[in-house]
Amino acid sequence: MTESEKASADKSDGRCGWCGTTDPLYIAYHDEEWGVPEHDPRALWEKLVLDGFQAGLAWITILRKREGMRDAFDGFDPEIVARYGEADRARLLADPRIIRSGAKIDAAINGARIWLEMRDDGEDFSAWLWSFVDGKPLVNQWTDFREAPTQTPESVATAKALKARGFKFCGPVITYAFMQAVGMVNDHQTTCFRHGEVRGTDAR
Repeated sequence: MTESEKASADKSDGRCGWCGTTDPLYIAYHDEEWGVPEHDPRALWEKLVLDGFQAGLAWITILRKREGMRDAFDGFDPEIVARYGEADRARLLADPRIIRSGAKIDAAINGARIWLEMRDDGEDFSAWLWSFVDGKPLVNQWTDFREAPTQTPESVATAKALKARGFKFCGPVITYAFMQAVGMVNDHQTTCFRHGEVRGTDAR
């Protein structure tokens, strides 16, 4: 979560304050997805791509476009996206359902190719990512969501490793938001009903 999102978020009883109380889409995302440990390699890549598209924007913007982006990017299937050529790039740039950034589109296509290379070399994308937290979620004890940092040594190390692989739009702040979202870190505030619930959740 960015500093601007922290500053603008409203507190809400029983939930992390950042999700507010009025947007059903944001509330559902908080209640059902955020912080749940995700181990599926394809799903992790999709989330990494979406967080890359978020760079410079609020997450709710991406959340509102997510279904359209999934359709535009063929379900974020790396096998398909890795084969995208100029015609696909032009199609995406003309699609109002997505964030029409040429650099971010190129990063998604390139990321799919890197993902496939890792898989074909016998590397599990999920196991590799989770190794940065020793394979299990880091559980924090924030009483207020604003106490959570925007980056950590783990996110710095993960971002550095992602960049070394060739991934783009994956700085340590974006990477930490990704780690929070996919449950590598449990940053639900302790007053939130999901803090305890996600501790027992395993998406494997």
